[in-house]
Amino acid sequence: MKTSSATPSAPSPSPAPLSGDTGGVGTQQIDTDVSQVPAQGSRRLRVGLIGGGSIARVIAQRIVSAHPQVELVCALDIDPAQARARGFTEQVPLVDNIDAFLAHRPHLVAECAGHAGLLQFGSLVLGAGIDLLVASVGALADAALERRLREAAAAGAARIRIPSGAIGALDAIAAARVGGLTRVAYVGRKPVLAWRGTRADGAFDLDRIVAATVIFEGSAREAALAFPQNANVCAAVGLAGLGLDATSVRLIADPAARGNQHEVEAEGAFGTLRFQVTGTPLAENPKTSSLAAYSLLRCLLAPAEVLAIG
Repeated sequence: MKTSSATPSAPSPSPAPLSGDTGGVGTQQIDTDVSQVPAQGSRRLRVGLIGGGSIARVIAQRIVSAHPQVELVCALDIDPAQARARGFTEQVPLVDNIDAFLAHRPHLVAECAGHAGLLQFGSLVLGAGIDLLVASVGALADAALERRLREAAAAGAARIRIPSGAIGALDAIAAARVGGLTRVAYVGRKPVLAWRGTRADGAFDLDRIVAATVIFEGSAREAALAFPQNANVCAAVGLAGLGLDATSVRLIADPAARGNQHEVEAEGAFGTLRFQVTGTPLAENPKTSSLAAYSLLRCLLAPAEVLAIG
């Protein structure tokens, strides 16, 4: 972890490849491949979830109660009994292994199981030819995992898609990259409670923080590796724009923060951009904004819509 500013030097105003690859994992390249999903009016889109935690519970309940155009055919969790005990709907099958999950033949899968879940199951879903929505974007800071997922996607003729998540500005950043970006900076500010159980819990006495305190400054890649539960947004911003290594990040623990606050600034040939969101955390997981769950849900619903945004 770096404790001093590590703002990168400004690159030339031209589109930057993502993480050293030419076919980036950003919103610019990874729209859902509609050839792999049913046409509107034919049959319901079959979707699956990897994970049975707080985000998955929100998505599952919304789909079964309010979105009949989509069929949630299965969810995969390593402990289905615990997921049920915590409120995962009884209306959706829960399995504990990838073979049983794939046997339900989903057309589209959303990962919301944390970095370990993406590492364990992501390449298997993509290799089976199924498009994958990735919530645990920070895991892609591991260059070896990103490479493995890309290779599996290529082998399975599938796509990886990064939802806008808790920030919502990825489409603008990706569009600006096409015209030429020179600077992208992200600031994440969360209540002190959201940093418990993270690396900051050992580096700082969180109980004694009484004013806004910078707990990290560095690149998006460094932030994602150091704070895997708190830095998915900055990783997504990095992938959409200048890349993980050229995106500067500042993370703040603030006892006065109301919700999880995300701020992005970008400059380039397009002009300037400043985007700020204050998200309401999920009740069961203060590290995660509720907008992250709704963003993933929207991406699952979009292929079944006649008029889709983004």
